[in-house]
Amino acid sequence: MDCRTGCAACCIVPSISSPIPGMPDGKPAFARCIQLSGDNRCLLFGQPTRPTVCGSLQPTPDMCGEADEEAFARLTQLELSTRP
Repeated sequence: MDCRTGCAACCIVPSISSPIPGMPDGKPAFARCIQLSGDNRCLLFGQPTRPTVCGSLQPTPDMCGEADEEAFARLTQLELSTRP
């Protein structure tokens, strides 16, 4: 499965604890990553400064669903279920 261009659910919904260029303390859940362009493309894609966790997120039908809204809903459910 390929990413849907412009979705960016995986760059907005999950919290990221590792530093991201421009976000040295990581990214809180439901915050837009500073490295997203205006058209929701990762500005670090393919760059060595892209966090490992971001590169490890691979699109799957279970995570992404059939539409952007499904991806946001599924990732929100996962994020909320993994909070302490």
